[in-house]
Amino acid sequence: MTSAVEHSTVEVNGIRLHIAEQGRGPLVLLLHGFPESWYSWRHQFGPLAEAGYRVVAPDQRGYGRSEQPEAIDAYSIFHLTGDVIALIHALGEESAVVVGHDWGAPVAWHTALFRPDVVRGVVGLSVPPVPRGPVPPLTALGSVLGDGFYQIYFQEPGRADAELAADPAAVFRRLLVGASGDSPVTDPPRPWVIAKGESLLGTMPEPDGLPGWLTEDDIAAFAREYANHGDHAFTGGLNWYRNIDRNWELTAPFQSRAIDVPALYMAGDRDVVRSFPGMDQVIANIEHLAPKLHRSVTLPGCGHWTQQERPDEVNAALLDFLGTLPAAK
Repeated sequence: MTSAVEHSTVEVNGIRLHIAEQGRGPLVLLLHGFPESWYSWRHQFGPLAEAGYRVVAPDQRGYGRSEQPEAIDAYSIFHLTGDVIALIHALGEESAVVVGHDWGAPVAWHTALFRPDVVRGVVGLSVPPVPRGPVPPLTALGSVLGDGFYQIYFQEPGRADAELAADPAAVFRRLLVGASGDSPVTDPPRPWVIAKGESLLGTMPEPDGLPGWLTEDDIAAFAREYANHGDHAFTGGLNWYRNIDRNWELTAPFQSRAIDVPALYMAGDRDVVRSFPGMDQVIANIEHLAPKLHRSVTLPGCGHWTQQERPDEVNAALLDFLGTLPAAK
């Protein structure tokens, strides 16, 4: 019988990260996305720990109970991947399998890209590895989707921060349901665009009820994780978006470099990420960036919150993938 999930704080890369941990064995890091926390992996701890793995899910930089640096440029892809490598070493390990969902997926993919000597395997949920394009990403996205596209809307410091912090519980309830496979707006999925004069919450109607995979206790748990940051509850996560074009500049030396560690990709067919311009081709050709891809899995009827909506399928795929990897050194 495995122990319960334990919580602690670790000093890494100049900041404090809160982590949740369960089990013993080879290290598996679980990296959440926006606007989440370690809690988004609540269904993965037990099954992975019982299978003989040490499972650690941090609140990433700027999120939940972890430290939230004030400077926007403290959230570049090199800071985020640096946190992952530092965390692996702070846990007394030399290597890990890194699993990421949503924003956690680009961090996982880039950690594998930058440090294949440390990453034994990489898993991306929702977001595939995306090739570096010829122009900054927000320029490319804005030319197709306009300034109301949420990633562009998030660029102005303070605006989205205040709208989201006004009612965190409502944000989680509306966003988790609205971007799920149970929502009518994801059939088919379409990009999140805020019309001129509309607010963020205005684009996310209050749901009539919760789907079977989500409870009011879950909503309350997510909201509690953000309580410590007050009016800046979501600012840390939003600052990740404010480095998108900067990350494009910083990663120029890695242009066309492939991820040369074993990989797994999973996403729902009703995930909003699939509706981004060109994403269908990226997913169809994922082997070009991840030539050691084990599988690319599509989950019918699943929306954006992959491991929460379909925990059994995700856990089975993770355990299958982990079982193909050479033993950790």
